[in-house]
Amino acid sequence: MQGPGTPTFDQLNVFLTVVEVGSFAAAGRRLNRATSAISYAVANLELQLGVCLFDRASTRKPQLTEAGRAVLAEARTVAHGLDGLRAKVAGLLGGLESEVSIAVDVMLPTARLVDALKAFQESFPTVDLRLHVEALGAITQMVVDRRAVIGVSGPLATGIDGIERVAVGSVELTPVAAPTHPLARAARNGPGAARDHIQLVLSDRSSLTQGRDFAVLATHTWRLADLGAKHALLLAGIGWGSMPAPMVAADLAAGRLVLLDIPETVQRRLDFSAIYRTDTPPGPAARWLIRRLAEQAGLAH
Repeated sequence: MQGPGTPTFDQLNVFLTVVEVGSFAAAGRRLNRATSAISYAVANLELQLGVCLFDRASTRKPQLTEAGRAVLAEARTVAHGLDGLRAKVAGLLGGLESEVSIAVDVMLPTARLVDALKAFQESFPTVDLRLHVEALGAITQMVVDRRAVIGVSGPLATGIDGIERVAVGSVELTPVAAPTHPLARAARNGPGAARDHIQLVLSDRSSLTQGRDFAVLATHTWRLADLGAKHALLLAGIGWGSMPAPMVAADLAAGRLVLLDIPETVQRRLDFSAIYRTDTPPGPAARWLIRRLAEQAGLAH
């Protein structure tokens, strides 16, 4: 048994137009063709597929048959896919990237990331995006290794040859623990008190910070590569550690976490930079994303 033939996009377009406007004559006016040409195109499509798409006998206006309704859904999918293909090619011809790969520091507030990527989707619907969320030197490592076109990194990218940096704001880091933790129960902690309790420390999956510690006070540490896991352990009362202020604001307000009074630590800010390789500068979409991040922090030029 011979299967259905392959319809042309023009035949599918005529079919979709008839469905949209409700008649062959109206489709002819929309497409600037004679009604007979519309009828001929639909008849050829039916011949190609081997099914009747419209019931022309029982009503003056063409009504979709059951087969016609099934074909309609697939025809719309094909048309949408071709429209997307045309838009993507048009963007490529205009210098627009087909994909942007970005590595983001886990400390970047989620609200900022969501805002930037939602606006990116609206502005560049044809550009695919690959998002990597990493910690410390792993962001810079991904840009250096060309696994990401741009990164949003802490100050670890400073001084690395071939890396350009654009300031995109900062986040406040605060030392916290669960209210049941000994450091939280103390009215005031003396010098060295924090050294006697487990400190939860974010670890680096890259080799850029090998052998280096950042704001580590305790003699006993638990190293975690995931900020969400660190947050969960803090809430459970297992250790203390510094967290981005926006991430723990609701916990502090609800009393699930407590801001620690530790003499050796002060609330500090982590500065962010958008980074990229100077030999492979970002294209239009990636540059737009960097500008959006800078605008969030009031640093756009």
